[in-house]
Amino acid sequence: MSMKTNKSFTKRLRVTPKGKLISRKPGQDHFNAKESRASQLSQKRGQQIKLTNKARRRFLPNS
Repeated sequence: MSMKTNKSFTKRLRVTPKGKLISRKPGQDHFNAKESRASQLSQKRGQQIKLTNKARRRFLPNS
């Protein structure tokens, strides 16, 4: 019996053409009015995450 894919986590990831996983940094939705503009723009960039093979099988479909 195979494990179901965690859909909520899968929707937060983006896979690049080379297979890297890009995710948004957490905690960027509100309370940003006091942040400098440079800080606000840097928060838009995603960060690369690394998953073990076990986690990759659990969270990503067909991989």
